[in-house]
Amino acid sequence: MIKVGIADYGLNVWYGNMHDYEWRLKMLKELNFDGIERLEAATAERALEYNALARKLGMDFVTCRGTNAADTLTFSAGLNKEYIWVQSNATDFDTFYRHANHQAEVAAQYGLKVGIHNHLGTPVETEEQLEKFLARCPDCYIVFDIGHHHGAGGDPLYIVEKYFDRLVTVHFKDYVIKDPDATVWSSRLRFCELGGGVMGDIPAKVAKLLQDKGYNGWVMVEHDTHLRDPRIDLKISRDYLKDCGI
Repeated sequence: MIKVGIADYGLNVWYGNMHDYEWRLKMLKELNFDGIERLEAATAERALEYNALARKLGMDFVTCRGTNAADTLTFSAGLNKEYIWVQSNATDFDTFYRHANHQAEVAAQYGLKVGIHNHLGTPVETEEQLEKFLARCPDCYIVFDIGHHHGAGGDPLYIVEKYFDRLVTVHFKDYVIKDPDATVWSSRLRFCELGGGVMGDIPAKVAKLLQDKGYNGWVMVEHDTHLRDPRIDLKISRDYLKDCGI
């Protein structure tokens, strides 16, 4: 059964990075979400406390990020989560690939997968870059963002079809064009609620394809930018996915 969560970067921006997880999880539960993608915890004690709180509220999260890569690994493994993100500040591809491959090798010893998050303005931005990464890092998976992929000129349906077995989660979003001539991606487009942008029926097609292929993991609604009460946008996107059968 597919679970629907929130990749809550946009909430952090809107609310000024305050992490009252009890309030946040209760709010998301009222909107019929199942949890969040990443729990942020500075200490192991904090991670356990937040994990217990989520369990108490009937909510969940799929990975735990500490203040460094080692804590992210041990917190996520200790809480029996599925994956962590590739972490590297490398600016050249060969170094980036080397970091990712090493992280995948180490994480596997803890029963964790390592996923690359395709993102505009990063070393893995375009469809060509994503496919090259997957070829060079065969033990890595994908934290696949359909909005960033489409915004970089790629075809999300192609990636889901071809690399279905390497998906650890899928980020659902839409976007509007701010300035088509801008060279900086954040000036060129703004992410928004599902159905409110230029992607048309692509999110719905991705949702159908995932269901047709028997996907039973998490999908994440992500609104990087809110221009109004986030609960309005989140409800619209949750209803959109519900109409898609998720």
